[in-house]
Amino acid sequence: MPQSAGHLIVRTLEAHGVPRVYAVPGESYLDVLDGLYDSSIETVVCRQEGGAGFMALAEGRLTGRPGVAMVTRGPGAANAMIALHTAWQDATALVLFVGLIPVADRERDSFQEFSLTGWFGSTAKKVMTIDDEHRAGELVAEAMRIAASGRPGPVVVGLPEDVLVRLTDAAPAQPVAVPRPQLAASETAQLTERLARAERPAFVVGGDGWQSGAGRELLAFAESAGIPVFADWRAYDAVPHEGGAWAGWLGYGRADAVAAGYAEADLLVFVGCGRSDVMSDGYRLGFDAETVLVSVDPEATMHAGRIDQHLFAVPEDFVATLATIAPAEARGGRDDAWMRARSEVQQRVAAHRSDASVPGVAGVSGIPEGTEHPGVDLGIAFGQLDDRLEGQAVLTFGAGNATIWAHRFVRHVTPASLVGARNGAMGLAVPASVAASLAFPDRRVVAVCGDGDFMMNGQELATAVAHGGKPLTIVVDNGIYGTIVQHQEKHYPGRPSGTRMANPDFAAWMTALGGHGERVERTEDFAAALDRALAADAPALLHLVIDDSVMPPAADEIAA
Repeated sequence: MPQSAGHLIVRTLEAHGVPRVYAVPGESYLDVLDGLYDSSIETVVCRQEGGAGFMALAEGRLTGRPGVAMVTRGPGAANAMIALHTAWQDATALVLFVGLIPVADRERDSFQEFSLTGWFGSTAKKVMTIDDEHRAGELVAEAMRIAASGRPGPVVVGLPEDVLVRLTDAAPAQPVAVPRPQLAASETAQLTERLARAERPAFVVGGDGWQSGAGRELLAFAESAGIPVFADWRAYDAVPHEGGAWAGWLGYGRADAVAAGYAEADLLVFVGCGRSDVMSDGYRLGFDAETVLVSVDPEATMHAGRIDQHLFAVPEDFVATLATIAPAEARGGRDDAWMRARSEVQQRVAAHRSDASVPGVAGVSGIPEGTEHPGVDLGIAFGQLDDRLEGQAVLTFGAGNATIWAHRFVRHVTPASLVGARNGAMGLAVPASVAASLAFPDRRVVAVCGDGDFMMNGQELATAVAHGGKPLTIVVDNGIYGTIVQHQEKHYPGRPSGTRMANPDFAAWMTALGGHGERVERTEDFAAALDRALAADAPALLHLVIDDSVMPPAADEIAA
């Protein structure tokens, strides 16, 4: 039977196993919304297009299949741009459908008209418009394939309003398997020789594509071969934070001693990521080391510096190849001293909490030693959170200093347990936690954000309530844009400008939406409030009040 192009789009998404789409409705794609009315796909109705895009990004990162968002033309597309930029820089599979004006109205400055390619061409793998109703399913399948293949990323699909209602006899297009190149025996042999020859080799893991749990196998091989494993910023759920090879994460907020260990390596094997700006401290660290890049991106996007061997493999397949290498062959004549030293540094970093006994080390709470802590001591608070989560929860992060405490003190033991904007976008924490809670209803989900970040997309907690999500949101309130203040104090000391803000009672906000909210102003009250929030059968929020003088854990706290 003939069906509209809009309905064909929905049927094709069903054929691709899409469980939900994140949408802000618009009159420009009404026929797609009508097709979703009796579809197996859940339509998650969001409160702002940026939130919808971030939810789709989170689903893509946590599941490995492209997340899908739908927005309307012009202003709606503009709001979604932040998620596209994040998906592009973070290499996360995302498909954004954008309703468009009717074909006959083009080039007339009609209501909400804009250039789809002009706006998104520099931040998407491909931008396409469905101008032929008979190809609607074909182009949707192409978008899903391109988003997930090679270096994952965003694809934008334009939906002209009039084309969507045209009838077609075309059948839904079926998924096309994404090819996965396999390594040749000669490539494996060359890698083995490099590992055996190196005195201080290291793996650096990152990017998406670790959902299968291959990181645990990589960590086991690395420990047997005497090779420490570092992780890229906000991609450190790739491997469990345990065992003798885990050496810590790099990037913003990292400990100096961890970065120093990375810089000492004479062979770096990047798996799923490249030597990027943030990881390398602004293109300063790790550039002299012999380099092996494991990536299916032939252009090595966002990798800087030398490449001595490029292995085309996804993380899971690369780890399977490591299983064919005898650890003794990769070890050569090297003992465990190099790996053990890196692991010991990371263990000291992880133990360095306000409630841990670390003689001779001060400042973990972000205030001078001996000073009474104003508000909640975040070193203690996030240590207590870590004790309760036991490395099993999904954590989502926005941008800002407030997140550094959780990065430093909360472990990850299971894969697909972290969503954070690696491009530094604000406003991701809350919508990502909503998506994670819907995608994994049986898992604990915790969003960590500052007050500035929360107000970017805090309205999406209403989406969680509407669709049955139950994330816990932790809002750190210091009344300032803390990261910017920290930069101002470094470059313009004593002259804060444009960084102070007034906040509502965030706990009351959560309560008004039908969830559980508590305001916490003293450290000794946090543990009980946390337990009540974790026990709540509803979305929960803890509003932590701290003094604006509190800065994140210092990078040089732990001696090398």
